[in-house]
Amino acid sequence: MKNIGFLSFGHWSDSPHSATRSAADVLHQSIELAEAVEDLGGDGAYYRVHHFARQLASPFPLLAAVAARTSRIEIGTGVIDMRYENPLYMTEEVGAVDLISDGRLQIGISRGSPEQVIDGYRYFGYAPSDGKTDADLAREHTAVLLELLKGTGFAEPNPRPMFPNPPGKLRLEPHSPGLRDRVWWGAGSRATAEWTAEQGMNLMSSTLLTEDTGVPFHELQAEQIQRFRDAWKAAGHEREPRVSVSRSIFALVDDRDRAYFGGSGGDDQVGFLEGGRARFGRTYAAEPDQLVEQLREDTAIAAADTLLLTVPNQLGVEYNAHVVESILQHVAPELGWR
Repeated sequence: MKNIGFLSFGHWSDSPHSATRSAADVLHQSIELAEAVEDLGGDGAYYRVHHFARQLASPFPLLAAVAARTSRIEIGTGVIDMRYENPLYMTEEVGAVDLISDGRLQIGISRGSPEQVIDGYRYFGYAPSDGKTDADLAREHTAVLLELLKGTGFAEPNPRPMFPNPPGKLRLEPHSPGLRDRVWWGAGSRATAEWTAEQGMNLMSSTLLTEDTGVPFHELQAEQIQRFRDAWKAAGHEREPRVSVSRSIFALVDDRDRAYFGGSGGDDQVGFLEGGRARFGRTYAAEPDQLVEQLREDTAIAAADTLLLTVPNQLGVEYNAHVVESILQHVAPELGWR
């Protein structure tokens, strides 16, 4: 059994071929797609966060709305850029969303990817301290968040409060027990995956790795996952960790699929990102029987407990629900995922 959900970047554009012409379109359709995927038997609705872009940005209003309109599926992010976040305010936000969802929130966070503007986090009021990098800034914010999610009191109460206080130091409210165990770090390398394990966070790995050893993407990602699990065991954490991978997978079952994605499948891509070699995973697009055989060889998907299907959100709710349904019906049972 494998958890299967979708990951939406939430693009919109004024192109006449786009079903999402505005931010309002994207937000409403993001909620509707979560409802549709839950009805189809899918397991998760995840959303990417980008700033200064015509894409989904502030995740918590959206997640709260999805939580209120669904009852079973996991809801989450993939990922929130922690360079931009106030970890104290974020603690209150995620606590509220998790309580609305009855404990279904999965918080995917990371250092983030290159953004639309230079050092965009500085416009939000954050900057690395002297001698530190923006990656250090993201990890510092994350360390504060992880500590706050434990729910331990830390703030000295006012001796003359407006409302009565419980005894001892105060924590941020609302607090949702267990949420600390549902934090995921989006790791782009093997070393970062090991660091993720040491921090006691789950591993979220995408279709991009910021390193290249010459082996196929799925093999490098499978090694990343194994290193994460080895480091988790060495750290002595008591619970079992979770691992997700994302993929672009399209089962060609009708003429629309063939028109949109016929011929889209191919090999990994190798490029340069922030001054170093990076490897991008392939797109899978084939008839269901061929797709099953191709995916059977993907060692990273086999090693993960959760698969996030990246969806072409600008093609609309109905088509994206069809994309997910095709995997659930024609592919997942043949691979033992269902």
